[in-house]
Amino acid sequence: MKAFFKDPLGSLRRLSQQSGFKAFLSSLICIGAGIFVGFIVLLLLSIFTEDIPVSDAFRGLLIILGGPFASGSGQDILFTIGEMLFEATPLLMTGLSVAIAFKNGLFNIGAPGQYLMGTAGSIIVALSIPANEKNGFLVWLLAIVVGTLLGMIWGLIPGFFKAFLGINEVIVCIMTNWIAANVVSWVFKDSVFVNSASGKTAYTLKTMTNHVATPKLGLDNIFRGSNIDMAIILVILIAVGLYIMMNKTTFGFELKACGSNREAARYAGMNVKRNIMLSMMIAGGLSAMGACFFYLNGNIEFAWDTYARLPDTGFNGIPVALLAGSNPIGVIFSSIFLRYIGKGGYNLAGYTMFNEYVSDLIVALIIYFAGFANFIRMMLSGRKKASVKNAPAQPAAPAEPAPPAPPAPPAPPAPPASDSSEKGGEKA
Repeated sequence: MKAFFKDPLGSLRRLSQQSGFKAFLSSLICIGAGIFVGFIVLLLLSIFTEDIPVSDAFRGLLIILGGPFASGSGQDILFTIGEMLFEATPLLMTGLSVAIAFKNGLFNIGAPGQYLMGTAGSIIVALSIPANEKNGFLVWLLAIVVGTLLGMIWGLIPGFFKAFLGINEVIVCIMTNWIAANVVSWVFKDSVFVNSASGKTAYTLKTMTNHVATPKLGLDNIFRGSNIDMAIILVILIAVGLYIMMNKTTFGFELKACGSNREAARYAGMNVKRNIMLSMMIAGGLSAMGACFFYLNGNIEFAWDTYARLPDTGFNGIPVALLAGSNPIGVIFSSIFLRYIGKGGYNLAGYTMFNEYVSDLIVALIIYFAGFANFIRMMLSGRKKASVKNAPAQPAAPAEPAPPAPPAPPAPPAPPASDSSEKGGEKA
């Protein structure tokens, strides 16, 4: 702080040159661009639609920016905040999944399939083992472990093909996504875990029916009526742990080194193939764990018929990671922010003439612009380099005259020739 007050301009200049600040600034630019374009859409709809007044466009923008605070009474706001944090839990984990793969130079587009495998494994374990109020937590813990392991195995598949066969991970991830969707649909079809109640045949039973649910830790008393539980605390701790691992450990350094330049990492003695497989395994486990936390809440039903549609949470982890610059700490804020905007968009239909599909469009625009975060970050870095390159050259300081060289010492006199040498010369 003392250095800042002594030289505030210099401190700000040094701050602007840091990569973390550039990532934060690029994310703000993407968010602002998405909100601005969304407002233009609202304005155009209000102009060309007779039933929607122009004032609703401005009111709609304020509602979106208000997020859960545009929900009405204080109790409604607390309920909406609780739901926002609960829904941000799996989104945070899929964002971490994509971010860890990004750090190793991999694009984990297979998060939806890993998410589904984690869902299936956790629900089957939670509903198969007879449990009661006393041992329900142990079954919950076992369900988390099994679901996470299934996700790690599902993430290992594209990692193996990438490491040993050189096949692009995106292609393999797309295939594993749809394989998982069909496998999960086949496993739950006509199973005892499906809710057989009228109109509920497309959903599984809630895990609460078997006394398996994530502990609330009193959060449900603060955010009354919401599904919030201690999972939000656990995922934040996981994000902090991943940040420490990536920045303070040798393993994290190797992952980032392999992502920056695999050939240089291989030349330095790092096991590149092992790191590729491990990073994809970790990514798959994180995505699956997010699904476990969500569906083991106790009050959530899983729509098992997934062969026609992949879960949006898996794909939305990509813009979460992009907005955060693949920083695990940044993923916490970007995931909560996207759900914040989503809750504001949900209130749009209730307080204006716009319908709920318009709110989905606004959120989609923000997610779309999130894809330009890395591009804007590179532009900021390139502009900084260009400004340094085009800076006027400073005049060179006049060279000081060189000190005079000391006089060379006189050469020693040659020794007189000996008689033997003269005699030798005469003989020669």
